[in-house]
Amino acid sequence: MAKVLISDLVLRDGHQSLIATRMRTEDMLPICGKLDRVGFWSLEAWGGATFDACVRFLKEDPWERLKKLRRALPNTQINMLLRGQNLLGYRHYADDVVRAFVQKSADNGVDVFRVFDAMNDTRNMRVSIEAVKKSGKHAQGAISYTVSPVHNVAYFVEMAKTLAEMGVDSIAIKDMAGLLTPYAAYDLVKAIKAATNLPINTHSHATAGLSTMVHMKAVEAGADIIDCCNSAFSEGASHATTESMVAALQGSQYDTGLDLPLLQEIAAYFREVRKKYWQFEMDTHLVDTRILVSQVPGGMISNLSNQLKEQGALSRMDDVMLEIPRVREDLGYPPLVTPTSQIVGTQAVLNVLTGGRYKSVTNEVKNYLLGRYGAAPGRVNEEVKKMAVGNQETITCRPADQLSDELDKLRGEAEGLTKCDEDVLTYAMFPDLARTFLQERAAGTLTPEPLLPLEAREASTCPTFFAPSEFNVTLHGETYHIRISGTGHAGETIRPYFVHVDGVSEEVRVETLDEIEVTPGGGTRTGASKKSAGGATKGRLRPTHAGHVTTAMPGTIVDVLVKPGQKVNAGDGVLVIEAMKMENEIQSPVSGTVVGIHVAKGDAVTPDQVLVEIQPE
Repeated sequence: MAKVLISDLVLRDGHQSLIATRMRTEDMLPICGKLDRVGFWSLEAWGGATFDACVRFLKEDPWERLKKLRRALPNTQINMLLRGQNLLGYRHYADDVVRAFVQKSADNGVDVFRVFDAMNDTRNMRVSIEAVKKSGKHAQGAISYTVSPVHNVAYFVEMAKTLAEMGVDSIAIKDMAGLLTPYAAYDLVKAIKAATNLPINTHSHATAGLSTMVHMKAVEAGADIIDCCNSAFSEGASHATTESMVAALQGSQYDTGLDLPLLQEIAAYFREVRKKYWQFEMDTHLVDTRILVSQVPGGMISNLSNQLKEQGALSRMDDVMLEIPRVREDLGYPPLVTPTSQIVGTQAVLNVLTGGRYKSVTNEVKNYLLGRYGAAPGRVNEEVKKMAVGNQETITCRPADQLSDELDKLRGEAEGLTKCDEDVLTYAMFPDLARTFLQERAAGTLTPEPLLPLEAREASTCPTFFAPSEFNVTLHGETYHIRISGTGHAGETIRPYFVHVDGVSEEVRVETLDEIEVTPGGGTRTGASKKSAGGATKGRLRPTHAGHVTTAMPGTIVDVLVKPGQKVNAGDGVLVIEAMKMENEIQSPVSGTVVGIHVAKGDAVTPDQVLVEIQPE
């Protein structure tokens, strides 16, 4: 019998960390036979961002993926990551939705539920854990590991004891940022084991280059299960390599008993699969030790970098990195994991770009300060709280206690779109995305985002690659962000360009016209008049006075709160925008009358355009 068990993450966290969760089910199923033969304690295959990516990008039913994997892995437990009361979304759901989601997940194939809460507020984990136990499945209570003045071994041990009292079957130490160090891991595992005597599972991202050592010391301290990933999708922002850990423990008292040659066969398969997804490769260093100082997860850094780049503010990245720890301290040191990483990161960007700390405060920060995400680990900054929410009362109960049952309401909203309870739950997680997905499914028009051919990757490195490679295009008043990732061979009459348009991969075929030629001086000469684009082109209105309402960050309009002719006061909310997965209320800079609304719900907007026009008093 194996002394140390391994949970492999190649079907979920591995490709989520390195290729933006883009692996398709069709590339998982052919290798499941060999994966099932290995003897893993579990294969993590669901939860996290996989549900979102299936519906948004891959146009796959995530429930169908789970069913297919269950049939293909008859001898191996399937593991999923569950955000407690948030399930797989970004808000708290009523208890009836949580119970229904857990039961359906169990019915369709999940064996092990790793339940965590971004705040480490165990009240937000209780209903999920109870539902898992009722379903007869394995409930694993997860501790979100972080470092701060209020997080220490004693803090985490008390949390572990509370989870044990809730009836969990095992404890996971979830080091989502790669902050855990080897000797800290040893002390923590030893202490939790002594306090609970439950099996312990360690999970540590390899971002800072420490995960292999973390697992070794955790095993020596008594850890029973370690999370690793097949070498084709390991290391970097992912996890310690499965084959390496198997070899390191082989022949010792901790021998995993797993077949190394079989694991290498699996790695050879996945290495070929990964080539298909080259366009989604994360632009990260193999080892990034910045996190050990900044405590900002690598994925969060990438997200912030992209947001700042889109608005021409990449030069402010250092300022944002300095601001993140300040915001985290102001909010009482929440762990930086979804959704609190987005809450802290977005607010830090706003503090830097709006010219004043908390001059603009996101709705999520307001809700956080009002206790609607749970109890903050440490003391919040009362001055910041006053600025953000005034004298509003903070709730002290479990946030979901304020929610009424909502499953029947969701069924009503999705009526005509859904065929089963699983569809209703998909709608509950992501209403707008699910509506589009379910409508396209009914119409038979589901089309996954394109995978660019390998020759496009090769062409992107050749000297004839089109320049510039990244720019904005404004057409009929709409601005699109274009990034060219590859091109076909020069000299062809019709030449393919492989581009990302607002983050969506496309192939554009460009026909060279004889009447346009490059002159020796580098300019162009047109031999025939160009065809009209048809219709007048109206550019976006640019801000020129104080009554022009703009946004500090690019995003999507979620709601318009005012109407033409309406009187507003300075500070009144006029719009709600979603940026970096967070909602932010945009307020009127002046008192006056609304004379123009230049956006509608669903519009993509940028900082250089007028959204609402107010005539000052």
